[in-house]
Amino acid sequence: MRGADWEDEDEAARPGGTHAEERVLKELRTVYQHADAAYAPYSCPASGECCQLAVTRRQPWLWWPEWLLLARRHPLPPARADGACPYLDATGRRCSVYADRPFGCRTFFCERIQGPARQPAETVNALLVRLERLSERLRPALKAPRPLLDWHAEALPRE
Repeated sequence: MRGADWEDEDEAARPGGTHAEERVLKELRTVYQHADAAYAPYSCPASGECCQLAVTRRQPWLWWPEWLLLARRHPLPPARADGACPYLDATGRRCSVYADRPFGCRTFFCERIQGPARQPAETVNALLVRLERLSERLRPALKAPRPLLDWHAEALPRE
């Protein structure tokens, strides 16, 4: 893609981040759009079951730009006593950061996905490579994504 597809001077000038961070966050939103398009033929029951991280013992793993987007755009919620995703609403059924939800949440990492028999593995793999490269631009030493709850626990104020 051409550079102009990624750069927006107004967004880059926003307070709270460097120009490089803002460009990466804009590219991250593009990655998310591609993931959403790849999974458009699929659906889930929207039960919030996959957000019950302590119950499922599974959680999305985020690259640095994904965590940065959440941290910039949403207040840091407290940890939940039930071990669920901290971004799950009080009813336990809806994501409070749905528009900015991580890649793993967009690609239905639960078994209740409904749709075509074969998931778009090639597209997902290509997008994961893009996520890794975006992260490397901001944090070259970070060699792997981290679990959502690790990022969250690290960001919580110490008592």
